[in-house]
Amino acid sequence: MPEIIWLFVGLVVGIVLGFVVARFLVNASTKRAAQEAETVVADAKRQAETLRREAIVEAKDEVLKLKQDAQAENKERMREVRAAENRVSQREESLDRRVESLDAREHQISSQQGQLDRRERDLEEAAQEINRRLERVAGMTPEEAKAELLDTLKDEVVHESAAIIRDSEARTKAEADKKARSILSLAIQRVAADHSAENTVSAIHIPSDDLKGRIIGREGRNIRSFEQLTGTNLIIDDTPECVTISCFDPVRREIGRVTMENLVADGRIHPARIEEMFGKAEAFVNQRVQEAGEQAAFDTGIHDLHPELVRTLGRLRYRTSYGQNVLNHSLEVAYLSGVMAAELGLDPIPAKRAGLLHDLGKAVDHEVEGSHAVIGADLARRFGEKQDIVHAIEAHHNDVEPSSVLAVLVQAADAVSAARPGARKETLDAYIKRLEKLEEIANSYKGVERTYAIQAGREVRVMVEPEVVDEAATTVLAHDIAHRIENEMQYPGQVKVVVIRESRAVGVAK
Repeated sequence: MPEIIWLFVGLVVGIVLGFVVARFLVNASTKRAAQEAETVVADAKRQAETLRREAIVEAKDEVLKLKQDAQAENKERMREVRAAENRVSQREESLDRRVESLDAREHQISSQQGQLDRRERDLEEAAQEINRRLERVAGMTPEEAKAELLDTLKDEVVHESAAIIRDSEARTKAEADKKARSILSLAIQRVAADHSAENTVSAIHIPSDDLKGRIIGREGRNIRSFEQLTGTNLIIDDTPECVTISCFDPVRREIGRVTMENLVADGRIHPARIEEMFGKAEAFVNQRVQEAGEQAAFDTGIHDLHPELVRTLGRLRYRTSYGQNVLNHSLEVAYLSGVMAAELGLDPIPAKRAGLLHDLGKAVDHEVEGSHAVIGADLARRFGEKQDIVHAIEAHHNDVEPSSVLAVLVQAADAVSAARPGARKETLDAYIKRLEKLEEIANSYKGVERTYAIQAGREVRVMVEPEVVDEAATTVLAHDIAHRIENEMQYPGQVKVVVIRESRAVGVAK
């Protein structure tokens, strides 16, 4: 027991000593830590103070620098403002001087205007006085003098216009004729068409006059049946061994001709036989019409024509104009148009197409009212032809004004084909009327003494009175007559107008 107690006492004493020692050690450590913390805080305060002082110094330096920059910028701006003020001041001074100068000039102009007004009044008075003196000296009023002056100026203008017309026509002819003749001669040489005219045959030869009675038939039944079927008129007169078929439709006339020739060759003439022969002739002629249209399109290299246009074109095989076969004429115009277009550097295909179709309306002009050019243009438009082709067809006789090179080419080719020698025949009445109209137009002008139309109406020679028409007026007169002939007449080719003025002075020595 005592050992345990001593052990327990020793343990308690050890614990107390350990606590005291530990407390002492903790206090010593705390003091050192506090001293170290105080040292760290003091160092931190010293560093912070140092950094604050350095930042303050840097900030002061920056502020000083910014202040110096601002002062320098203000000084520069002040210099610019002063320079601008100086310029404005100088400009104001310049404007003031200019205003003073303008005021002085305005005052000077006002004074000069007054002087001019006074001078103008003086000049008007002087002019009136001169006019009064001139009237007294000349014995003429101002109106009379003005009329005389106008007459004088009119004569001078006539002379000058005549000289201008003569010079311009000479230059134009020299250039245009050379080029046109070259193109036309080349085109005609390359086409080389047949120059013989062709007539549609409507008279049918019969072996003997006894056959006329059989053609007429009992009580005229055969001739009535023939005319009713063919739509033609059969003329049987006293002409020996000949009967005549008359019809405005060339295809019907051809069907009637073929029918009658077949009946005459067969010898059996009665209504049933007439009807049978008419059917055969109609099929035969329609086939020839189709073949003629297709051959014309093939010959000109045009392969996309509407079938109706091809058939209408083939009908022209039996149509003539002044003895010229219209289909052959259309082919010739197509060739000429194509050659001339190629020589001018244009596409020859549209020119050939327009030339081939230009007289299309003549196939149906007996059925439709209007000129054949307008009828043909309507047909072409209806069956899908292009506008330039339609316009060329419509304008080839000036029913409308030509507005394209293609229309002018077709017009020229048509005139060349129609005007060449032997191409067409003209009735005597139409020929005489044309010559009379040419002479009538020329004789209607003042100073014309006599007029002669020569060379089948292709030249008009006009004799003028030399005391009425002077040399300068002859040129104007020729130009006026030619222009009026162009506007009032239709003719193939060209008409040359020649004005002749002759003065003779005769003296007799005795």
